[in-house]
Amino acid sequence: MSYKNKADRNYKNEYETYHASDEQKKNRAARNAARRKMMKDGAVKKGDGKDVHHTTAISKGGIKSRLKAVDASTNRSFDRNKKRGMVSEVSLRERKK
Repeated sequence: MSYKNKADRNYKNEYETYHASDEQKKNRAARNAARRKMMKDGAVKKGDGKDVHHTTAISKGGIKSRLKAVDASTNRSFDRNKKRGMVSEVSLRERKK
């Protein structure tokens, strides 16, 4: 949902209904752990403009071992379907099986 004025957005309600859920806390913890792992390996550092990319999205069952450092602009855009959902990361060949 887009807002014309920032003041129209109810951040407290958004946190209570979405960000505070157990599922989202686990997802956030997984993202933070992946970032820490990549920092320890020397692939990323604070302020370098890089994001930790899960080759398979967390929501699609991604695991910690399949990570790579990419530009933030690259990582924050995905192929979308007509309903604005993220396109499956399974190849067309594998979907036909």
